[in-house]
Amino acid sequence: MLWKDEYELGVPLIDAQHKELFKRVESFLQALRSATSWDEKIPEINKTLDFMKRYVVEHFHDEEEYQKSINYPGYKCHKQIHDDMVNYVLDVSKQYEKCNTNEPLMQQFGGRLLAWLINHVAAEDQLIAAYAKKKGVSGNDR
Repeated sequence: MLWKDEYELGVPLIDAQHKELFKRVESFLQALRSATSWDEKIPEINKTLDFMKRYVVEHFHDEEEYQKSINYPGYKCHKQIHDDMVNYVLDVSKQYEKCNTNEPLMQQFGGRLLAWLINHVAAEDQLIAAYAKKKGVSGNDR
C-alpha cells in the first residue's frame, strides 16, 4: 500500500480522505499497469476520473475549511496548489472524454497524480499539521 502512517495529520476527517485518495490512486495505477487490454482498463479509468472530479473538490474544501478554522497562515498558497490540481484533473478529464483511447495521457496522469499526492501529503499538508501542533490545536477540535 502506498499510504504510510507518517502521512497522518492528526485530523480524522482529513486523514480518512487522504487514505481513500491513496487507495483509489493505487487501484488506478494497478489497472493501468495490468496486462489486460486497453478496453478492459477503461471501466477502472472512467471510475477513477469520475471519483477524482468529485472527491478531490470535496476533500480540498474540507482541508481548506480546517486551515481557515485554525488560521493557517499558508492558506492562500495552499488553496492555489489545490486549485491548480483541480484544474489539471478537469483538463485531463476533458481530454480523455474527447478520445478515450489515449493511453499515454492516462499513464502520464497516473504518474503525476501519484507524485503529486505523495509530495503534497508528505510535505505541504505536514506544514498544516506542524502549525496546528505548534498552536496546540487538535485535529479533533474540528
